Amino acid sequence: MYVAVKGGEAAIRNAHKLLADRRRGERDVPALGLDQITGQLSLAVDRVMAEGSLYDPELAAIAIRQARGDLIEAIFLLRAYRTTLPRFRAAEPVDTGAMQLERRVSATYKDLPGGQLLGPTFDYTHRLLDPAMAGDEPVPQPERRAREDEAKAPRVTDLLRGEGLIEPDGDGPAEGWGEPGDITRDPLDFPAGRDLRLQALARGDEGFLLALGYSTQRGYGRNHPFVGEIRIGLVEIEVDLPELGFPVVIGRTRLTECQMIAQFSAPKGGEARFTRGYGLVFGQSERKAMAMSLVDRALRADEFDEERLAPAQDEEFVLSHCDNVASTGFVEHLKLPHYVDFQAELHLLRRLNAERAAAPAEADESGAEPAEAAQ
Repeated sequence: MYVAVKGGEAAIRNAHKLLADRRRGERDVPALGLDQITGQLSLAVDRVMAEGSLYDPELAAIAIRQARGDLIEAIFLLRAYRTTLPRFRAAEPVDTGAMQLERRVSATYKDLPGGQLLGPTFDYTHRLLDPAMAGDEPVPQPERRAREDEAKAPRVTDLLRGEGLIEPDGDGPAEGWGEPGDITRDPLDFPAGRDLRLQALARGDEGFLLALGYSTQRGYGRNHPFVGEIRIGLVEIEVDLPELGFPVVIGRTRLTECQMIAQFSAPKGGEARFTRGYGLVFGQSERKAMAMSLVDRALRADEFDEERLAPAQDEEFVLSHCDNVASTGFVEHLKLPHYVDFQAELHLLRRLNAERAAAPAEADESGAEPAEAAQ
């Protein structure tokens, strides 16, 4: 498809130098440090880690700095670096029920065991530019208040499940799911299991999923959602070591989990109960987790004998286009040389126009009408 392009090495080297110069910015301004990015641009770091499929704040900060703040480019850089890392073993499933909570809100129960915890959020701020952001104003310290033990903060879906009012969570392999797939090692095929769909959505583009999630709320999908619970906090990562015979904690990861309570359904021979959508994302990324849970529920149409009519219910459409690295690559490849292709199209267009221009003249000589000649 492409023609080899020779030469231009000097221009490319200069383009790299110009990029580095623009990235550094004015020399009388201090260079941006990684600790500044991880500490003060933490939500950008969280998005890069989530969609780059690699939990490492420092590496994500490096990618953001290298990409001059272009988050999709930073995600691309982190995703590429991830492919070079060795894999030692898989971690045990994380227990989000034992999460060290930083934020926990529910739109379905005002008073719930463990209470609501607003945490760091823009939800209650006025969307007005703050002139203090132009300087280095002192930041007030939040009040520290004692509250209930986080172990007494069961999931809202667990409360509903106790009454039999929501579909069960599922027990993974014990329910016949088999070992979960891995879209980073094997190409995605259709139809895809829910384990693969959730993996693709977890690292899918936030904006794309947000648009699809919004579409389900406007009628393009069978969603009538309630936020059962959003929880953000640290969870322990455990790895089972055969030589020890028990799992050990190797670190902690900040996660955002969203349990979306959706339209109820009545299984054959069973009572009606709510269905659910699920979202789980690295870092503090609740907009992404909510959008993910909405799309997850829409993609489960076949499980509930629902007709697939909306884009968010089309598994192949959603999963084939939600990856921003793949999307970026295919869109930006249009900048590469297409000289031969274009010249072929140009030659064809000129020939067609020349033949059309010659047709009336031939018709005049033959005495036929132009329309007859065209036929």
